[in-house]
Amino acid sequence: MLSFQSSPARAKRAFEFVAPWVFRGPPHICHLTEAIEDLTLNWVSVGRTTPRRVILYLHGGAYFAGSGASYRGLLGRISKLTGIRMCAPDYRLLQDAPFPAAFEDAVLAWDLLIAKGYRPQDIVLGGDSAGGGLMLAMLAHLTQRGQQPRAAFAMSPWVDLTLLGKSLTTKQEVLLPVSRMDDVVDRYLGSAARNDPRASPLFAKFDRPPPVLIQVGSGEALRDDAVRMADVLGDAADLRIWDGVPHVWQMFDGYIPEARKALREIAEFVQTSFAMDNR
Repeated sequence: MLSFQSSPARAKRAFEFVAPWVFRGPPHICHLTEAIEDLTLNWVSVGRTTPRRVILYLHGGAYFAGSGASYRGLLGRISKLTGIRMCAPDYRLLQDAPFPAAFEDAVLAWDLLIAKGYRPQDIVLGGDSAGGGLMLAMLAHLTQRGQQPRAAFAMSPWVDLTLLGKSLTTKQEVLLPVSRMDDVVDRYLGSAARNDPRASPLFAKFDRPPPVLIQVGSGEALRDDAVRMADVLGDAADLRIWDGVPHVWQMFDGYIPEARKALREIAEFVQTSFAMDNR
């Protein structure tokens, strides 16, 4: 559907329409929005959550689609499994503002959490697809200024906007419109370099990164992005390659069993990270 849309704005509207029906969440989701400094934060939780802990999540959508509202189902499922409140900023998309607006909004969301009293060790970062790449770009930036979060997890992250990953041409992708990726990169970056670390964290410098869980499908077009990102992160990375799953399969909890298994893996990783009193 996204591959046939004529403009980013139309694609975003199509995604927002379909998302609530396809990406179902658990019952009793609490979704609150907070507008602060021209940025909307989506606070999502299910049931009782651990106080003073938060997961800062950056949604996917190839930088032209997605929002905290459209991701409410996935955010609710992660909150329920981890027992932690989610915060998902509506960062500016490529049709709203030029690069590096999305990166600046991601960093602003972090700074707002710090201003609210959260310590870096109280925060886990998360993201999927383009949001996973944006999260890792922010993670590199945070480590360079000495603000390591507790941990981070990325689902099928898009980390190389130079599009040099071999799997982009060798893997048959079902859910990711690979044929449109070059156009998306041009629209997103404009005149900026494709290897700018704020867009392609594969080329970023990480200074003592925290533990990072990376999940990707063996048949995904972005498989090599994940593998090479794990190499850059070194010992901090925990790369999990799943067989027989589509791009960001975790969103299909309730449809395929691998989605729930992957989300439980994320929840265990997050809970274990918080249990480690190593800060």
